[in-house]
Parts: sequence; C-alpha cells; structure tokens
Amino acid sequence: MPQLNPAPWFAILVFSWLIFLTVVPPKVLAHTFPNEPTLQSTKKPETDPWTWPWH
Repeated sequence: MPQLNPAPWFAILVFSWLIFLTVVPPKVLAHTFPNEPTLQSTKKPETDPWTWPWH
C-alpha cells in the first residue's frame, strides 16, 4: 500500500510548508492600511451638566 510509505508524503509536506512559510508572510506583511490610525489625546473631554428641569 503506497499510502503507508511516509517518505514521499513527508517530503511533500515539508517542502510545501517551507514554501508556504517563506513566500506567504512577506506578502501578507507588505499590506498597508489606507488610513493609519491617529493617536487620541489622553485628556478627558469636558462634559457640561444637564440643565433641563425634571419636574
């Protein structure tokens, strides 16, 4: 039964993962976002009290 011989299948697995791990990550990391996030200030916004009467 050729399925039980691990030699060709293991080599195919190793080489395919080697190619996958050397080709794909640079392509994925080359992507950039169109809008870079801007830093928000750490100052809390001022809130005005609610002046509506509740009665």
